[in-house]
Amino acid sequence: MKAEELKGKTVDELTKMLLDLRKGQLNLRFQQSGGQLENTAEIRKTRREIARVKTMIRQQEKAA
Repeated sequence: MKAEELKGKTVDELTKMLLDLRKGQLNLRFQQSGGQLENTAEIRKTRREIARVKTMIRQQEKAA
């Protein structure tokens, strides 16, 4: 998801999205350790998406 799409969301929505992304990241790590993960770039994409969401949460908290 692009940063532009995240700007329209509330802090609660972003927090829920962050939890979902972290759960997904955990599942990807389990798949990688079990040798089932086909596309290892998904781990990097998820990590960067988490960073984007955390940045938007911080910016909105700082602005309020």
